Amino acid sequence: MHIYAVIIGTEILNGRREDKHFVFLRDALLSYGYELYASFVIKDDPALIENVYTMIKNDEDSVMFSFGGIGSTPDDLTREIASKVFREAPLVRNEEFFEAILEKFGDDAYPHRIHMADLPPNAQLLKNPINNMSGFALDERFFFMPGFPQMSHPMVEDILKNILGKSKAKYRLTLKAQTSENELIHLMHETPKDIELSSLPILNGEHKEVELSLAGEDKAQLQQEFQKYIDFLDQAKIKYTI
Repeated sequence: MHIYAVIIGTEILNGRREDKHFVFLRDALLSYGYELYASFVIKDDPALIENVYTMIKNDEDSVMFSFGGIGSTPDDLTREIASKVFREAPLVRNEEFFEAILEKFGDDAYPHRIHMADLPPNAQLLKNPINNMSGFALDERFFFMPGFPQMSHPMVEDILKNILGKSKAKYRLTLKAQTSENELIHLMHETPKDIELSSLPILNGEHKEVELSLAGEDKAQLQQEFQKYIDFLDQAKIKYTI
């Protein structure tokens, strides 16, 4: 899966609010064996939101967690744009959500709150534990939640538990060597593409250090590729720790 986070909020970008979603989502995904593919913090701008959603839709492996913009104020644009991009259709009244809004607000549901029940066709509701004002999901891949962490973070946990489930096991081997990245680049070029490679130079005064990490689902293949780096470092008499 290519898992995207889309955090919608002009108030984050202009400093009026601090983002609470990125770290929570990253760590929640890691606890289930997943990693973020990309994360966006964007303004409440309809063209920008549509462009980001369209890019994600065009990735056939995409899964999206979108935060913000599903309320009833004029700057809440997510529902309509999501319907345009992911359904190529106008919003329709979700009867279950309609009844929930009426039950909670009565006459005060009109004229504005009731429009929160207008969702993309065939949307599935995501339970809101705070006030029962639901988020929604499309195709069990694209998840749209409120900007309030108290509401959206329990939704994320439910999605991971009940929809996505645990990822395949992934293994990682890491070493720190007292050398520069340049000495290991020839081996990096030989590392198979299905092995995730990360090389991080370390600034330590005049001492050259690099942290090299390999990750993959095939444990035997991973150990075989990692051993090539160890063999080279031993042969070159370069000190390292694993």
